[in-house]
Amino acid sequence: MNKYLDIAPEVQKALSENRPVVALESTIISHGMPYPQNVETALNVERIIREAGAVPATCAIIGGRLKAGLSEAEIEHLGKKGYDVPKASRRDLPVLVARGSDGATTVTTTMMIAAMAGIKVFATGGIGGVHRGAETTMDISADLEELGQTPVMVICAGAKSILDLGLTLEYLETKGVPVIGFGTEELPAFYTRHSGFGVDYRIDTPEELAAAFKAQRDMGYKGGMLVTNPIPEEYSMDKATIDAAIEKALGECRAQGIHGKQTTPFLLARIKDITGGDSLASNIQLVYNNARLAAKTATELCKL
Repeated sequence: MNKYLDIAPEVQKALSENRPVVALESTIISHGMPYPQNVETALNVERIIREAGAVPATCAIIGGRLKAGLSEAEIEHLGKKGYDVPKASRRDLPVLVARGSDGATTVTTTMMIAAMAGIKVFATGGIGGVHRGAETTMDISADLEELGQTPVMVICAGAKSILDLGLTLEYLETKGVPVIGFGTEELPAFYTRHSGFGVDYRIDTPEELAAAFKAQRDMGYKGGMLVTNPIPEEYSMDKATIDAAIEKALGECRAQGIHGKQTTPFLLARIKDITGGDSLASNIQLVYNNARLAAKTATELCKL
């Protein structure tokens, strides 16, 4: 086991007994929404996973330790510190660990910690991807590289709709990452169920998701699998409304010279303000929906 890794006792017990475990990120706690709503949401996600018969393992860096599974006090700590907790991608881990610092894990670093701990399924909101204008900025999320090299199933509501979804799919295809639509042949676009882009395969049951991932692992693939799970219809936002909010936020982002790891938090915050909070409500519901599917899939995976 990695000497910098701490696995929570509940998580370690479940893994040793071949019971289902679902990894969760912590950027949504520190950077995704204000306190105390961030803590309430994080604890609700953990509760939903437990009610579905699995064990949650929220991941983070606390005091320089890589954590697979957090206590309520640690989640509260991240929630209260908010933006004071660095958003930690792969490049940040060596320095944060060496300094004994805290860090909120992205999709990338949650996948890394999950793989170190032996957790196979990870639920998140939406993955990062190729940003609009990347042909000149080269702004491409490390999430895509991690999906190409780390053997974890990531269940999300698609790539964030602030991105260039077509180029994101092309990048994933180059990396050999299967993009699965759960109950759909169309890539969900985070806040909405529709993007106009197709997925590689449609799968309709957690049992088949588990079987496909097991086949991938048995064949020795080094990368992961991306499962895109559409936001429930009743919480899906009107595509024209969210697209207009995104375009306005992107214009403000360019005008203020915001780039790199600050881009996504800025855009999501501005979209929330522009939509009067509707986008945040949708974000929370799609995370809950992904957590339920992840718990069911992790349960089926343990049977194989």
